[in-house]
Amino acid sequence: MSNQIKRIIFVGHFAIDNIIRFKRLNKASLGGSVSYCSLSLRTYTKDVNISIISHIGETNFNKSLLKSVKKKNIDLRGVKYSEVENTNFILDYFDHTRTLTLKSRSPTLKFKDIPQEYLSSTSDVIVLVPLCDEISYEFVSEISKLVPNIYIGIDLQGFIRNIDKEGKVSYEYNEEKISNIKKIIRLVGDKLILKGSEEEMKLLANEFEDSYKVMKDFEKYNTNGIFIMTLGEKGSLLSKKGYPILDIPAFKPKRVSDETGAGDVYFSIFLYEFFNSDKSWSKVESCAFLASAAASFLVEKRGPSGFETKLNVLKRVSRKEYIN
Repeated sequence: MSNQIKRIIFVGHFAIDNIIRFKRLNKASLGGSVSYCSLSLRTYTKDVNISIISHIGETNFNKSLLKSVKKKNIDLRGVKYSEVENTNFILDYFDHTRTLTLKSRSPTLKFKDIPQEYLSSTSDVIVLVPLCDEISYEFVSEISKLVPNIYIGIDLQGFIRNIDKEGKVSYEYNEEKISNIKKIIRLVGDKLILKGSEEEMKLLANEFEDSYKVMKDFEKYNTNGIFIMTLGEKGSLLSKKGYPILDIPAFKPKRVSDETGAGDVYFSIFLYEFFNSDKSWSKVESCAFLASAAASFLVEKRGPSGFETKLNVLKRVSRKEYIN
């Protein structure tokens, strides 16, 4: 086994989530991948330092939303505040579909605002989980220059989402956005771990039929990085050049209350387990099973609350109760 992971840093906007379910508006909750990733990982384990880099707009952000994060001993020294509006989404769910609308946006993240101690040799991995273009190629390039050996996790969603003038979020092929993320993939190279939903990964590959063909397509980057496609109830696929594609099942939850953030939970638990393993392909498969099981707990509760300890995740893995 490798050295124990010491620090994991999540980078992206905190969001205010206004969730509508069957035309009923729920109370605003804390959203954003940095929230779901950090809270799920802290519940899962206590033996890693967790830090967040973000920018909060104070004019419409209720700081009480951060109580759950502060209680979990998560380092927020990398969070900047300013007198602007915060990233604010409306998530409208109906019959297993979702429309997403951006009402306001926090400022773009700047490399100079990162505390220097965050990017030292003791940091194991930095995870880029943007929501709406808040992380630029230049931001990633500066990190790679300063700490060239650090692993970089990337969640596709905030890099390739299209947002129109009314704030409507959609996934359509955008040459500029796709070109930008491809540059980032090549920049990070062998230290890359990239995750996206089925829709996002197919958009990146510009292949919309066969998911396996999409995963094989990533070999063109000639990197030893890992690519992860989450498929909801169909589980997930993982690929790496020179290795067989892994097909990981989804675990049965007790109920389905809220799917928001399931991919974030999967990603954070996978990364933690991966960095505490020998990084062999068989261990990657084991990490993915744990990540899949952890995500199945998330959907059982509403908002950023359906997180579980490693012990309970292991129990669910051992029961092998998969969604058919």
